[in-house]
Amino acid sequence: MQNVDMLLEPLRVFLAEVGVFLPRLLLAIVVLIGGWMLARLARYTVGKALRAVNFGVLADRAGLDGFLRQGGLQHDTSGLFALLVYWLVILAALIVACNGLGLTYITDLLGRVVWFVPKVLVGLVILAFGSYFARFIGETVRAYGRNIKLQDADLLARVAQSAIQVFVVLIALDHLEIGGSILHVSFLIVLGGVVLALALAFGLGGRDWAAARIGRWLSRDVPHDVPHDARAPKAPADDPWR
Repeated sequence: MQNVDMLLEPLRVFLAEVGVFLPRLLLAIVVLIGGWMLARLARYTVGKALRAVNFGVLADRAGLDGFLRQGGLQHDTSGLFALLVYWLVILAALIVACNGLGLTYITDLLGRVVWFVPKVLVGLVILAFGSYFARFIGETVRAYGRNIKLQDADLLARVAQSAIQVFVVLIALDHLEIGGSILHVSFLIVLGGVVLALALAFGLGGRDWAAARIGRWLSRDVPHDVPHDARAPKAPADDPWR
């Protein structure tokens, strides 16, 4: 009899552990089903709310929707926000379920992911509004340049828009804590190289081109009734360098 009890003891321990684990497993399944239903509701609500406030129009004018379509994504920016909220709720349900099952390592890992998703949402908001502002500044510079008959209005507009866009991307990456100081230093090095290259181009190889451009920009400030010979100061007759 004692031998039989010794043989059945591991089975009793196993059945006891199964009896403790099964309620936790059923509760985790219920939590996952409830989280899935809540995630679908949150996705639908967020998508409707963003479209109600015309956030998609802002993102489309900022160029984000076109960028997503070029990347092969079927969702627009509003749909992407709703999708991120959906997965945020799903991950929260997984954390609750895993915590109930005692899977602490998986819970910690999912917790880090959940804390990162809101940063992605804020980063997308920064990109949306920053890109719209960059395009607005570019269009403003282009319109002003054309009104004052500036020959390179389109070039200046693209430069202004690109500069603001790069700055916005850096702000978004800094918020996501991607790159850190390496990204900032690399940007400063690239910016310094571009400025140095432009300075050398104007100073060495593009003096005539720069003079022609500056003369074209400033020619509108010279009165048209002034004779052409009177526009440039004449050197004195006894000037030895003449």
